[in-house]
Amino acid sequence: METKWIKPTEVEEGVRLLKAGEVIAIPTETVYGLAGDATNDVAIKKIFEAKGRPSDNPLIVHVATVEQAEHFAQTIPPVARRLMEAFWPGALTIILPSNGRASSLVTAGLDSIGLRMPDHPAALDLIRTSGLGLAAPSANRSGRPSPTSARHVADDLTGRIAGIMDGGPTGIGVESTVIDCTAEPATILRPGGVTKEAIEAVIGPVILDANLSDETAAPRSPGMKYTHYAPSAPLYLVEGGREDLVRVVMARQEAGKRVGALVFDEATTPADVTLSLGTSMETAAQRLYEALRKFDETDVEEIYVNRIEPTGVALAVYNRLYKAAGGKVIRP
Repeated sequence: METKWIKPTEVEEGVRLLKAGEVIAIPTETVYGLAGDATNDVAIKKIFEAKGRPSDNPLIVHVATVEQAEHFAQTIPPVARRLMEAFWPGALTIILPSNGRASSLVTAGLDSIGLRMPDHPAALDLIRTSGLGLAAPSANRSGRPSPTSARHVADDLTGRIAGIMDGGPTGIGVESTVIDCTAEPATILRPGGVTKEAIEAVIGPVILDANLSDETAAPRSPGMKYTHYAPSAPLYLVEGGREDLVRVVMARQEAGKRVGALVFDEATTPADVTLSLGTSMETAAQRLYEALRKFDETDVEEIYVNRIEPTGVALAVYNRLYKAAGGKVIRP
């Protein structure tokens, strides 16, 4: 399959492909999404096929207005409307009761649906012009680090999808927060670009889903099941401080391994390859997937990173690292 490179100004070409039942990669403020008509079974099957994604993992539907969200939701409770007013457009996906208009493949057979209004002009233009709700998981092969540039999409999906719209690098760098508003209290199913603290400032206390790190639970949201975001070399979280990380790195090197280290400052380590996520959690979120993909361009056999305290923006970064590591934590 030829994969066309589409400029953000070439909206009509993107709309043509979407209405023909094709799937294209689109930029958002979080990561690039692989978009298809949320009501078209054929298009949704193409998303799963291109990604190699298990079909029991639900997809998020992207909309351009609250009225369009109402087209897919059976009801929108007051708490959800307050979240929409506060955070849409933005990096918040809201789980609501589904009215069945979306393909059952989108909802993975559940009676709920995830809806989001992306904060990116090209994505919103596509949705408005096409009139379609767009199901759009991250535009990468399943299990790989999510794409934060069109080049990342091309590396994974060239020849597998109809087009890539190049909107430049993404701003936030990790996926949207997913919050379930089908019951009280509202429950965060996936931490992301909107923090728990920011949400609670709007609607009061919310809870974190107990299954965030449970690989056996039936997923109610993308990112809740299977190892995600992983580089080719195995990734390990290391409890403790920098000295513990260095000790693990040197021990593995003595065992004959070429080792990578991921750090939250600009300092070096004895590792064969050290990559920095910067000095703030916001920067770490922006750099995370790029860094994980850069390791694939090296010959490292193992990667180590300190476990961080999962609060604020760091909750999303920790969640992605935990999933990328498949839950592997080393306690020196």
